Amino acid sequence: MAQIAENPLILVDGSSYLYRAYHAFPPLTNSAGEPTGAMYGVLNMLRSLLLQYKPSHVAVVFDAKGKTFRDELFEEYKSHRPPMPDDLRAQIEPLHTMVKAMGLPLLAVSGVEADDVIGTLALAAEKMGKPVLISTGDKDMAQLVTPNITLINTMNNAILGPEEVVEKYGIPPSLIIDFLALMGDSSDNIPGVPGVGEKTAQALLQGLGGIKDIYANLDSVAGLTFRGAKTMAAKLEKNKEMALLSYQLATIKTDVELDRTCDQLTVNEPATEELLALFKQYEFRRWIADLEDGKWLQGKVGGTSSQKAKAAPAAEATADEEQPVSVLSSDGYVTILDEETFESWLQKLQRSELFAFDLETDSLDTLSANIVGLSFAIAPGEAAYLPVAHDYLDAPDQLDRSSVLSRLKPLLEDNNALKVGQNLKYDRGVLKNYDIELKGIRFDTMLESYALNSVAGRHDMDTLALRWLNHKTVTFEEIAGKGKNQLTFNQIALEQAAHYAAEDADVTLQLHLKMWPELEKEQGPRAVFDQVEMPLVPVISRIERNGVLIDQSILAAHSKELGTRLAELELRAHELAGEPFNLSSPKQLQTILFEKQGIKPTKKTPGGAPSTSEEVLAELALDYPLPKVILEHRGLSKLKSTYTDKLPQMINPLSGRVHTSYHQTVTATGRLSSSDPNLQNIPVRNDEGRRIRQAFIAPKGHVIVAADYSQIELRIMAHLSQDKGLLTAFANEQDIHRATAAEVFGVSLDSVSGEQRRSAKAINFGLIYGMSAFGLSRQLNIGAGEAKKYMDLYFERYPGVLQYMESTREQAAEKGYVATLDGRRLYLPDIKASNVMRRKAAERAAINAPMQGTAADIIKRAMIAVDEWLLQQADPAVKMIMQVHDELVFEVRADAVDAASDKIRQLMESSMKLDVPLRVDVGVGDNWDQAH
Repeated sequence: MAQIAENPLILVDGSSYLYRAYHAFPPLTNSAGEPTGAMYGVLNMLRSLLLQYKPSHVAVVFDAKGKTFRDELFEEYKSHRPPMPDDLRAQIEPLHTMVKAMGLPLLAVSGVEADDVIGTLALAAEKMGKPVLISTGDKDMAQLVTPNITLINTMNNAILGPEEVVEKYGIPPSLIIDFLALMGDSSDNIPGVPGVGEKTAQALLQGLGGIKDIYANLDSVAGLTFRGAKTMAAKLEKNKEMALLSYQLATIKTDVELDRTCDQLTVNEPATEELLALFKQYEFRRWIADLEDGKWLQGKVGGTSSQKAKAAPAAEATADEEQPVSVLSSDGYVTILDEETFESWLQKLQRSELFAFDLETDSLDTLSANIVGLSFAIAPGEAAYLPVAHDYLDAPDQLDRSSVLSRLKPLLEDNNALKVGQNLKYDRGVLKNYDIELKGIRFDTMLESYALNSVAGRHDMDTLALRWLNHKTVTFEEIAGKGKNQLTFNQIALEQAAHYAAEDADVTLQLHLKMWPELEKEQGPRAVFDQVEMPLVPVISRIERNGVLIDQSILAAHSKELGTRLAELELRAHELAGEPFNLSSPKQLQTILFEKQGIKPTKKTPGGAPSTSEEVLAELALDYPLPKVILEHRGLSKLKSTYTDKLPQMINPLSGRVHTSYHQTVTATGRLSSSDPNLQNIPVRNDEGRRIRQAFIAPKGHVIVAADYSQIELRIMAHLSQDKGLLTAFANEQDIHRATAAEVFGVSLDSVSGEQRRSAKAINFGLIYGMSAFGLSRQLNIGAGEAKKYMDLYFERYPGVLQYMESTREQAAEKGYVATLDGRRLYLPDIKASNVMRRKAAERAAINAPMQGTAADIIKRAMIAVDEWLLQQADPAVKMIMQVHDELVFEVRADAVDAASDKIRQLMESSMKLDVPLRVDVGVGDNWDQAH
């Protein structure tokens, strides 16, 4: 590995830092609504770099405003990039001020890029005999690498010297420009040579040398061994001009005129008072204390990040990370390869009040996965890996899997032996393959993070380790590779496998020890974790394993009809366009609609092109026939590829059923999501979607029972708002949409027309989702003025709803979050954003989230109650097989339908007490469509 010389000149690619920080950190704001996340991220990375290397000379280099010489060379250079977001632009000037106040030289030179300034400084320093360290994530910089110029990627601490460049790119630094010129660079819009990808570029450069050598020896290209070599010379010849232009664009300029020399880039004492004022303005609370104590650049070791009033806990944990990425000690990791060590660890686990547990397997499919090894942790830094099925180990080198599992089974099935894991639903599912019922599932770090703050970022272990432990874990790709050649865990070398697995258990335990004290402080989130999320883990694991039966013949017939209909729509689209074109190509559709047919675009993409999104087409379809045809084609095409064609391929050969995966930590509001297949996206309001549901069938002697909460979010709105009109309507079991129509339109219940009821329904549901008068006008196809009149009448009749909305906005702005009836929180980082659109979106979310989240809690509680009832049945006549939106779906033996339906309804309607009755509609049929 390349070594970094002592006290190098450190050149920081500030622009690279800026964009990384903007996308990596949550959209933090201070109490005045000013964005702060990118500033915090950049300063945090700079501080880590200074603490780690303690340099005497540094330059932080940013791109200057305006065009560069590359824009003159190639008009489309970087033209595809969207404009800088307003909330990022607002952070640049104060960030520059803070960097300078830190005592760091800052450079931004007009007419060139930060890369060119860095390249000029790097070569100048090297000529003076000074080592250089360039901190960047930009691969273009690899062209600057020499034995004395090294790159470091601060996101993963990867260091690139000459050898590492060859290892990573297959070529030396001297050929990086040629490499980029041949294959192009999509991030900068460098065109390259069409048809030349990474492997082809490597083969050309390895075989013939740089671009000049390649063009001097085009006759030799056909003799190289890469795929397509025989036709490559003609492509190169045809695109020579583009290749040479790309070479110019990719070349970092190293002779920029600068007003400072390398010797003048000294690190000065921070301007503490100026920094302090800025930190107070932007509310970097922890750094304020450190600055005042004179410790901000002295590597203070902090404790657990604390939750403060009005701040999202996990977001603050992210923002308050102050140290360079740490490495947990692995000195206490053990690989269990003999009986004596196994017995010793078994006794340790049996004595532990709580231990972390994780499985390593050869597949992500719980039904077919085989256990390759097990890992445990009983204290921070004290972890073990037990391999049981590595391919390259002989039986004497690893303990027998069946023997190990039989001896671990009592411990794993002991409800009093408490376990913590990361996504234990998966481990539970795999253990079922070995007739082991995992019990004692007390904590799951993924769910702890989600309960603390659902929108803080991802909840996977690698992300949580960085956020809470400031530790970068070994990723699976780092030990297994990626793509088609990726190894399965049983093929990975034991030393790597053992460290990876033991680290998983160790990190999981340490994450729990960090997060649980934070969760314990918050009554609502803790109650949601204890009473809803954790008890749900085995429930959804059972539903997943139950799976659902699919009738392939129904789907095959449907697929065939969809294919015919799609072909007809394609022909119709070609007729309307006056020429054939690819309906799936946004670019061709833009040309047809906006250039040839002269339709005025209503919205643009981030790149500035006219948008052909579904929303845009739906608007245009009101006035033009072609967008309507395109919309129908898109919808049917998606149904065909996602469901009618794909569902039969997803039938598990072991069970003969389709098994979806449910996810507890994806949505912000607490709703479950599903994938492979995504059951939530099957349309319910059109014939095509209903036909897909007809393929979800019951086995012989059984029927499908579907139990669906009726108007649950409106009922929750009535409870939350305490509006007398809504409470009365639900208490009297009135049709709420008809009752609303009668109030808004001033007619009797009996006189409400179908059209008036539909309008009232749009108002009822629209208001839940924060719809504006303009949005309602579009939905009802009426004028905005008339829509506003309807909304005013609605609020006049239901004043409690308006009062709820206004008070919710105020509370959200004050606290930074809203909560469900169970105490589940949704943090709203944009609730004080200076950007009006983002703030309004946060306000809409604030109104809707308590209803959606409470609905999620209600059905989750219902699932737990129903599952508990099912487990008590000696004769299993009922299986819970799906959860979709507000609906639970069951397979029920035909002779048990009436009793089961009554019990399911009773359990679901009593899962939470509201001031209005919960109502559940139960349907029965041979398939899901009939039951729904």
